[in-house]
Amino acid sequence: MNSDIKPVYLDADKCNGCVSCMKRCPTEAIRVRSGKATVMYERCVGCGECVKVCPTHAKKESCDGLGSLKDFKYTVALACPSIYAQFNHLDNLDYVLNGIKKLGFDDVYDVGVADRKVSAATMDYIKRAETVKPIISSSCPAVLNLIRMRYEHLLDHLSPMKQPEEVAAEEAVKDAIAKTGLKREEIGIFLITHCAANLLNKHDSHNEIDRFVSFKEIYFPLLSEMNRLKKDELEPLAKCDAIGVSWGSSTGESMGLGTKNFVVADGIENVMTVLNDLEHDKLGDIDFLELNACTQGCVGGSMNIENPFLARTRLRLFREKLPLFDYESSDGYAKFERSEPYTGLESAYRLSENRKEAMQRMISMKRIYAALPHKIGRAHV
Repeated sequence: MNSDIKPVYLDADKCNGCVSCMKRCPTEAIRVRSGKATVMYERCVGCGECVKVCPTHAKKESCDGLGSLKDFKYTVALACPSIYAQFNHLDNLDYVLNGIKKLGFDDVYDVGVADRKVSAATMDYIKRAETVKPIISSSCPAVLNLIRMRYEHLLDHLSPMKQPEEVAAEEAVKDAIAKTGLKREEIGIFLITHCAANLLNKHDSHNEIDRFVSFKEIYFPLLSEMNRLKKDELEPLAKCDAIGVSWGSSTGESMGLGTKNFVVADGIENVMTVLNDLEHDKLGDIDFLELNACTQGCVGGSMNIENPFLARTRLRLFREKLPLFDYESSDGYAKFERSEPYTGLESAYRLSENRKEAMQRMISMKRIYAALPHKIGRAHV
């Protein structure tokens, strides 16, 4: 993992060294030094667990602010389906998207449309004879990073599909250039995100997203803009169907694949349990694995506002009201697949490139561990 990219950071004044984040981190990326938590960023997958469990709110996600809109001549916001579930008594998705546009964006793209397209492409991929099963969804960036770091031998099972946010960004860029005639560098693509793991893709050469804005940070300005809107002045920006909006919570992706032979797990510990079972060949008869690092899926992201269980219920109610579109690509599904397969990340767990030296360090580690008192943390009132 690129240690120069920091999806979370520490407010040292608030940290009391309680080790809650260290115990929760799935990749052992956190240490407490001199009474303060530090992150080993080469191990961080951006799951946001440390943010969620910190009792003093010392952990924060690293995001761009709306002030960076001025860096571009034309700006487009990408809004994921989970954002709809953050508002009570919402009866029209266009209130949210029009409200986002009022924050200063020139256009808004409904990522639920890209979700639907990726679902159709994945459905086609499942039917191919050469496909290695079970297929692991590549839609959750934290799970994707986890597999690339700790489960490299399972890479063949990863779906080759791009993440819907990537598809949405590519289409938003194409549309913006066609509308404005501007150069690519004059157009800013902003992802309104619930997930710190998205930031780890920031320097990916295939990624068209320029900035990442935390939904948590824009919630109250957005709510204010939505309350000013009148129904008869809403621009029809919401384009997603029932399957597209379902992607905002767990099981949503799987329900759009035309197969009942799938397994869904949400919460990073449950995800690791499923991956361990796959390592031991216990899931050979399953077609698809939908794995979400956050509880209840994207609605459980650390940058959201609402209780994820309530948010999932809201998405289910939206799904029941929306139509179901048949998506057919005129030029096939190849454009939704990555041009290169996923590769493993440089292991942060390798003790040394030299096997003899690695063994010596392992023996030393075990000796030190055996001498420790085996007491973790201390009580804080």
